[in-house]
Amino acid sequence: MATALIYGLIASSAFPIGVLLGLYARMPRRVLAGIIAFGAGTLVVALTFELMGEAIAEGSVFYAIGGLFAGSLVYILLDSALDRLARRSPRLTGDDPQDVLPGAAAIPETREQASVSGMAVLVGTVLDGVPENAAIGMGLAADVGPGLGLALLGAVFLSNLPGAIASTVGMKQAGRSTAYVVIAWTIVAMACVASCVAGYALLADLPQSGKSFLLALAAGGILAMLSDTMFPEAFRNGGPWVALATTAGFACAMLLGELH
Repeated sequence: MATALIYGLIASSAFPIGVLLGLYARMPRRVLAGIIAFGAGTLVVALTFELMGEAIAEGSVFYAIGGLFAGSLVYILLDSALDRLARRSPRLTGDDPQDVLPGAAAIPETREQASVSGMAVLVGTVLDGVPENAAIGMGLAADVGPGLGLALLGAVFLSNLPGAIASTVGMKQAGRSTAYVVIAWTIVAMACVASCVAGYALLADLPQSGKSFLLALAAGGILAMLSDTMFPEAFRNGGPWVALATTAGFACAMLLGELH
């Protein structure tokens, strides 16, 4: 349990770094898109070779595929509900902090609109991070032990960093204060650390079929998040050349996996 807590803290340490860069560093949109694509590439490796590979090894391909679809479906339903809430603000087009209209900070919004949409954005950001960090805890509890958790830790850290940078920039563009951004990301970090510990606790005493399903469930949530958020955002702001950044992230994660 202590190891899961430490791994969760390390993975979530990408958030304050990303927030600082998003608040005070001026990054061109194409550079930011490349960073997001790089992080997405690392997660492709984690969910394919680490999570799904271990899910099939723990149980069977049927439990793994069932968990994969269940994870994607849960993410889609929650994300769709949050998206409807976030659109109550005239400044936003979705539940992701980056889904802001041009000149959003100058668009008036009521206190109720700001409160509802702000909560939706916060929960949506937590939703993006929970399956990744839960997967780290599950990896630690799996039969292969710290090796799987370490590989996931590297991939999640590399994906959390660009996500925090891009989301912080989006919050600024939407007119959120620095205090709001810092408090929001503190809550996100705490939720992600808790999900890492919970992932370890849930998987530790489950039968093989249950482990297989939960590992694949996390993989399905990550896969849905990639297709819904990270890949579209990277392509929209960086164009087709971000594919090279995705390839670079994929290659780095593969090398990291060979080290454990």
